Amino acid sequence: MSKQESGAIAREIQTQIFVLGGLAALMWITEFVDIFFFRGRLDAFGIRPHSFIGLRGIFLAPFLHGGLGHLIANTIPFLTLGWLVMLRETSDFFVVSIITMFVSGLGVWLTGSPYSIHVGASGIIFGYFGFLLLRGYFERSFAAILFSLIVGFLYGGMIWGVLPIQYGISWQGHLFGFIGGAIAARLLAKPKKRY
Repeated sequence: MSKQESGAIAREIQTQIFVLGGLAALMWITEFVDIFFFRGRLDAFGIRPHSFIGLRGIFLAPFLHGGLGHLIANTIPFLTLGWLVMLRETSDFFVVSIITMFVSGLGVWLTGSPYSIHVGASGIIFGYFGFLLLRGYFERSFAAILFSLIVGFLYGGMIWGVLPIQYGISWQGHLFGFIGGAIAARLLAKPKKRY
């Protein structure tokens, strides 16, 4: 590996750390500001299903959390799955994040219970999971399929989160996030070259 190539790899890793770390820091700062200055009232800016004003939550909800426990539970999978999305190309992370944020948020807004408020980054996390799990199916390359199998083995238990089995958990956000990740996997798939 040449010095120029190793320098490019180092810059790419720095960019990934900056992006993931910056977004995670934004979530933590927002939660601390909410706890200490607004006493949890910022959660009102989450997704409010069937309410026109609730549409703003599609882009705000991923940065809001229902307390430190909720935030801690989302931070580790956000960092690990987000980094796995970035492994091939950092730009994939932005595309997958935007698609899953929109699909998950809109799905919650359309199907969520009236008068409920949905917050948290779990819709995006399930989007990363769906993207990583289904990229191998859409690309049909050995490396992509192997990677999907590894992700399935390590994180396969997450799939139960798309079902309405636990009260107080936005399974709609999980389900539509996963669907958003599947859409992103299809859009970003690099077809196998045929000779």
